[in-house]
Amino acid sequence: MPSFKKLNTKIYQKSGPVITPDYIYWKKLGVPVLVKEFGPIDYIDFSPIEPHYFAVTCSVRVQVYNPVTKLVVKNLSRFRENAYGAVFRSDGRLICAGGEETNVKLFDVSTKSLLRLFKGHTAPVHRTFFMHGKPQICSFSDDKNVKLWDIPTEKDVLSYKGHTDYVRAGATCVAAPDIVLSGGYDNVVKMHDTRTEKEVITINHGSPIESLLFLPSGSIFLSAGGTSIKIWDTIAGGKLLGSISQHHKTITCLRLASDNKRLLSGSLDRHVKIYDISTFKTVHTLDFPNAILSLGVSKDDNTLVAGLVDGLVSISRREEETEKKPDKKIASYRFASNSHPISVDTIVPELKFEKESKYDHHLRKFEYSKALDSVLLPYVANKNPQITVSVIQELIRRRALQKAYQGRDKKSLIQILKFFIRHITDYRFTRVLIDAANIFIDTYEDNITMLPPEVGKLFVDLSQLLKQETQLSNDLSAIQGMMSMLLASQVTVEETREGDRGGVDLTPSVEAQKNLVVTLS
Repeated sequence: MPSFKKLNTKIYQKSGPVITPDYIYWKKLGVPVLVKEFGPIDYIDFSPIEPHYFAVTCSVRVQVYNPVTKLVVKNLSRFRENAYGAVFRSDGRLICAGGEETNVKLFDVSTKSLLRLFKGHTAPVHRTFFMHGKPQICSFSDDKNVKLWDIPTEKDVLSYKGHTDYVRAGATCVAAPDIVLSGGYDNVVKMHDTRTEKEVITINHGSPIESLLFLPSGSIFLSAGGTSIKIWDTIAGGKLLGSISQHHKTITCLRLASDNKRLLSGSLDRHVKIYDISTFKTVHTLDFPNAILSLGVSKDDNTLVAGLVDGLVSISRREEETEKKPDKKIASYRFASNSHPISVDTIVPELKFEKESKYDHHLRKFEYSKALDSVLLPYVANKNPQITVSVIQELIRRRALQKAYQGRDKKSLIQILKFFIRHITDYRFTRVLIDAANIFIDTYEDNITMLPPEVGKLFVDLSQLLKQETQLSNDLSAIQGMMSMLLASQVTVEETREGDRGGVDLTPSVEAQKNLVVTLS
């Protein structure tokens, strides 16, 4: 006689994340330690040398943290007003920072002493960077200027005045030490060559620039502004290679990780997206409790630090993997004294008997009402609703659900209706629970006036919930139609611009676009 086939309850389980090497790698970052600072975290930078201390620029000081102990080891407080953009030099011995005082300051990390003070800007300086291989610092200011400073003499060597709005992003590159990138709130990225004192390339990102980043080769750079990251080719004269739009709020910072094979972007939407540099596809996402203003990753990926808008510094440290060493006693028995392995004749596997679940037991005995009762218990219905829905579906298939509904008391009826209300809008269960609710109504429609008032109220709540879901579906269908019209219009405009077919301008009028925006809003 064939054995009873137990009910498959896994078909309604939520699908988990796709397990990839990147998922496993970044999940090894431990639970973040949150450190409270005195204001929004403007900038985070890691020292390139061991033990990879990181500098946090916040309020009127720069704090240097130990990534292992998460404690402050140095405090640079020679600021009367807010400090901005503190970065380490390539040898980790010096830090330069801008500030609200319009000056650029150079510090010795070990002694915390102020070595140089560069004066010349007329507005706050938000970003500063060391020039690679040269005793120079480049600064980017709200006075719309980019300046190059000579460290030994404290002199202003070069000054670029091409921007028309605040300049709050910049970048330098090891592979191209004479090239400086500047990005402004005028949506423009400019490339400067310090040898010719001229602008080499000027491009329009389309949004205020928040962050710039060179890829290691120096031939490609990234600009972040608005909700998109754009990829530009410097060799081709600033040609746009592509655009990444994975965030739904402003992107504030860009970083490279994993030996320059991964790109990280932080945003005000509280997410850090991790991309594969070779394909620029998203391979992992990290979530944080608040909007992200700054981001830092140590050279070996062992520490990831995010600076949040509410003054919290989130420090995640990679958990060290300890290899399990074999027990010496066990190892000694593996080989005999003559170094030949000990032979074993036969290994008998241990028989494991699976315990039959209550609902399978009742279904096997055709006790349908008891089977439904067993899966309506709170510890099943609340924690594993997929089991309850699977049993309900099996009862519908056997045409036994109406029989299971009959003869129930007030408490049981409330349990069933509350389960419907809680889970009928879950896309996994909607089809089955709508059928189950219809059968429930058919069972009690003749006696609905005799039901307790609590049960009647739950009927009303269920009806109201279904009306709201129907209205939501209608609204989403309308929005989908509008979006389809927008996309079709955009495709038509692009085809017209590329092909110039017959000289007919198919671009929607300004008035038509305004009407469409009003309709969408």
